[in-house]
Amino acid sequence: MDETEKSNPKIEKEFAEKTGAEMADNDSPIEQVRLTVPTTDDPTLPCLTFRTLVLGIAACAILSFLNQFMVYRQNVLFITTVSAQIAAMPLGKLMAAWLPSAPVRVPGTGGWRFSLNPGPFNLKEHVLITIFATTGYNGASTGLITVSKAFYHRQVNPVVAVLLTLTTTFLGYGWAGIFRKFLVDSPYMWWPSNLVQVSLFRALHDREKRPKGGLTRLQFFLTVFISSFAYYIVPNYLFPSISAISAVCLIWKNSVTMQQIGSGVHGLGVGSFGLDWLTVSGFLGSPLATPGFAIANVMAGFLLVLYVAVPVSYWTNTYEAKRFPLYSSQVFARNGSLYDVGRVLHRETLTFDEDGYGAAGQINLSILFVLSYGLGFATVASALSHVALFHGRTMWRQTKEAFRDQSGDIHTRMMKKYEEVPQWWFHTILVSMLALSIFTCEGFGGQLQLPYWGVILAAGTAFLFTLPVGLIYATTNQYLGLDNISELTIGYAYPGKPISNMAFRTYGNGSMYQAISFLQDFKLGHYMKIPPKSMFLVQLVGTTIASSVTLGTAWWLLESVENICDREKLPEGSPWTCPYHEVYYSSSVIWGVVGPKRIFGSLGLYEKMNYFFLLGLLAPVPVWALSKAFPDKKWIRLVNVPVIVSATGAMPPARAVNYVMWFAVGIFFNFLVYRRFKGWWARNNYAMSAGLDAGVGFMTILAYISLQMWNENGIEWWGLELDDHCPLATCPTFPGIKGDNCPINV
Repeated sequence: MDETEKSNPKIEKEFAEKTGAEMADNDSPIEQVRLTVPTTDDPTLPCLTFRTLVLGIAACAILSFLNQFMVYRQNVLFITTVSAQIAAMPLGKLMAAWLPSAPVRVPGTGGWRFSLNPGPFNLKEHVLITIFATTGYNGASTGLITVSKAFYHRQVNPVVAVLLTLTTTFLGYGWAGIFRKFLVDSPYMWWPSNLVQVSLFRALHDREKRPKGGLTRLQFFLTVFISSFAYYIVPNYLFPSISAISAVCLIWKNSVTMQQIGSGVHGLGVGSFGLDWLTVSGFLGSPLATPGFAIANVMAGFLLVLYVAVPVSYWTNTYEAKRFPLYSSQVFARNGSLYDVGRVLHRETLTFDEDGYGAAGQINLSILFVLSYGLGFATVASALSHVALFHGRTMWRQTKEAFRDQSGDIHTRMMKKYEEVPQWWFHTILVSMLALSIFTCEGFGGQLQLPYWGVILAAGTAFLFTLPVGLIYATTNQYLGLDNISELTIGYAYPGKPISNMAFRTYGNGSMYQAISFLQDFKLGHYMKIPPKSMFLVQLVGTTIASSVTLGTAWWLLESVENICDREKLPEGSPWTCPYHEVYYSSSVIWGVVGPKRIFGSLGLYEKMNYFFLLGLLAPVPVWALSKAFPDKKWIRLVNVPVIVSATGAMPPARAVNYVMWFAVGIFFNFLVYRRFKGWWARNNYAMSAGLDAGVGFMTILAYISLQMWNENGIEWWGLELDDHCPLATCPTFPGIKGDNCPINV
């Protein structure tokens, strides 16, 4: 048995006892990495085997199909890579036991042979299969195609759809190649969520002696997995209402104000909680994989926004907030009714109708939605300011070290034995995809409405923000979505065209998201000592398959499900309501049809929200100044202003109850358990996160295939409703405004 498959208790004990300063020269300077990532490698293990390709391609295709299929449904679920990671283990071992080991000759290749079974199924094969699955999980962006066909009722050229998905995804390779020296090789870019997968790999592959009175990593993982799998039938099928329980609403059943305060789904969530792992991790990711300081930053931002800014703004009737629900992502007319988008849009050309807008009046937003846009502006500015102040000198030093090839820790030094991916490969992909993107937008009758300069501007946006966003994500596990800045930029530059606005967002923020995903995978391969060229090939093949399957699934559903995404025309109980795409559509109306000038500019109601740009730019300065004035106070540098500002960026569609439960679990395990039971945390924390995710994922698939696919949704009773039973929380409170099923305000 090679070293990668053994566990050395002595080394693990040293990891737990030694400080970061003592270990920095020989290991990672990050304690969580030292406690989780092995410092051993066997370069003789085969990686790109027949088993890798068969299982990896299957995992990629299956996850692409399932996640795209589920995203159109009312109860959205994303099947994570962990599910494929677990399933690959027994399948790989079965292939190793059953496949013949004799070499197979490939005709027409001059006698080239390969083996179907090069030996025992090994860790590196398993990692590459998981990378395949990750490309399937990330898929491709089909939001523009869905909104065009389902909401704007426009036909999309299939060739345009194919080129759009491929070019957007592959542009991410270019940005990843440019910034990989900073975001992969640097030991300080540690990508916390990768440690969950590293821990699971070790649980599945390490052979360790069971401690007296305890469990091995694998036994612990299996215990959590089985428990999670068995329990999830309750919130998923038998009693969905326990996903969000709002105690205040159950006490004050006739009070609009109390239900606004207490609702965890439609309000502030005071006293709300959920008994469902998806409530904890569904929108914000696993809190077990998020560093404690990042949880503290998010919590600070959440408390300031949801319990200070939102209630003060709402109950002082700022922007006439009482005319509309406290929490909503829809657009409204001044009388509180939903805004009639058809009156402000030329349906034939999909361009802005100024006369219709004059008759329909200005667009109004809920106060939470208004603040979320303002905080989105602040996030962009604070990310640039924070990175420049706190990491500017470090990035310059790393740039010089990268050219001298001196940057890195033990993992970077161990990876030097493998041949690196030539930089010109990334540059070639970037240039060719940029040219193909311009052709896609300019050709085909200008169906995407985006001129060549818009594509170049979108690429510039992605280039500008990939590094700061990647740096923050790689250290805090918090992704700063920059959709608002993309939509704002093209909204001013090319107003009145919703398709061009969505195309710009896809090429800008979409390609940046893909770049971050590729970099995260590269770091996982870095930790597990996977040859870079093998990683690159797997990502390339996986991305091509994932893009094709994702688009094919979306196209099939859009063509076969009648009235998909149209809540008014769908039959009662139909799950095809497209909640994510509904938000995407609202954004295209705000930024593309009406345009930012008429909402956040001189002609809009919310012009003062632009001050958030200045606020975000200046906000990191006091923290930076304090860190310089008091260098011995290490905690000051852990105050991450972009994370604080963007804390509520997932709302909507995330709700207050998701944040409340995320904080509760995160604080318990990453503060209390981490500090008092560090040995247990080092062995079990990430394995527990993986087990919870996997159990939920497998039970969801089983319940859907066996029951819900056949419209067997459970016995109808009070607890079957996927809601927190706070019907009055969505009511307006302005005198004279009457909402559906709401009391009349006088």
